[in-house]
Amino acid sequence: MASSFNFVVDRVVHDKIYPHLAAWSAEPYTPEWRQFGSKWPYTTPLRIQEYCKLHQVPINTYSVEDFPDGSFYPIAIGFFDFTIDYFGLLPTAVHAAVASNRLKILFFYHEGDNPYRIKERLDALALAHSLDSTCYVFVSSNSAAQNIPGFVAFQDSELWYYQRNHDNLPLQIHREPRERDFTALARTHKWWRAIALTDLCTQGLLDNSYWSYCETATDTNVEDCPIEVDYLKLKEHTLAFVAGGPYISDELTQDERNDHSLNPEPKYFMGSYCNIVLESQFDYDQSGGILLSEKTFKPIKHGQMFFIAGGQGSLQVLRDMGYRTFDHVLDNQYDCESNNTMRWIKLRKAIAQAHAQGLSKLFKQCLEDIEYNQHLFMRLKTSRLNTLIEQINEQHR
Repeated sequence: MASSFNFVVDRVVHDKIYPHLAAWSAEPYTPEWRQFGSKWPYTTPLRIQEYCKLHQVPINTYSVEDFPDGSFYPIAIGFFDFTIDYFGLLPTAVHAAVASNRLKILFFYHEGDNPYRIKERLDALALAHSLDSTCYVFVSSNSAAQNIPGFVAFQDSELWYYQRNHDNLPLQIHREPRERDFTALARTHKWWRAIALTDLCTQGLLDNSYWSYCETATDTNVEDCPIEVDYLKLKEHTLAFVAGGPYISDELTQDERNDHSLNPEPKYFMGSYCNIVLESQFDYDQSGGILLSEKTFKPIKHGQMFFIAGGQGSLQVLRDMGYRTFDHVLDNQYDCESNNTMRWIKLRKAIAQAHAQGLSKLFKQCLEDIEYNQHLFMRLKTSRLNTLIEQINEQHR
């Protein structure tokens, strides 16, 4: 049986909760509705409302004049700006209800910024407004949030990609030989990704693979990244790699590559054995936590084994979510390495080892887990949302 959210809302427009604190004006179901995240103060429509509708979890809405105990005033943030006084933007009646401990603020943030720094900022703002530091609960996609009082960790992108790509069936997991070894895609430029792809290309590991690097760079600050390029002796190679780009492996536009409602390019998932996921970050703001983006959930939905080039503990978070990470076949010790450069070196060695062993053979050994992951991803996420509600309510007490 589903739990439910109790939300105090300013207004509802065409069945959508209007973004709280927003200065931008837009109507639901218009292109402008998607622009809140780029407009000060960067509060956005509630993704959680879409998730709850799709996964059959009730949301009860109330006015600030009349609401039950255990209610929240939800604020979704597209970009956490440390210069913004979020409590100072609250409507007067909402501020009064929060100050009297009858109502709590519930922040939803789908990015991976350091939650320790966010807590420090919000606590200082609360103090400035004579509010208790327990006046809010913060839901973060950074896994380190689970260690912070008043914070809840929630891997938002699992439900976001499920929702955005919901109209598309998962690709078939076939047992026929595949023409390529790996898929390794980088849509946007980041120097650590450039170093990673340079290293893999230099080692010859992508000679028979689908790979891309779709942007060039306007700077040469290759040292400004979590992987120490000088330690790897790849600085000149990496600069030359980026200067020679972009490297394109399909006929899509950048907008199409970033539109996750579209059918994925089948060859990337059905034409190679293993996905080398180049995640959003390799180090999440020195937080010790990680975020899993749609980049990880694509090969899960569409039937591949995978490595994750991301923060320490990425695979462990997936295991905690119930997914299988092919530990009986792939060398996943890299996921435990805290040093960023050494984690990449261990990951590259694991990729090379899998390549040498024969990816076709390894794929067959992982097939049961690949199918399990796909089935798990495609299930309704009602239980995931119920757990989130329970964790939020625990912070409310």
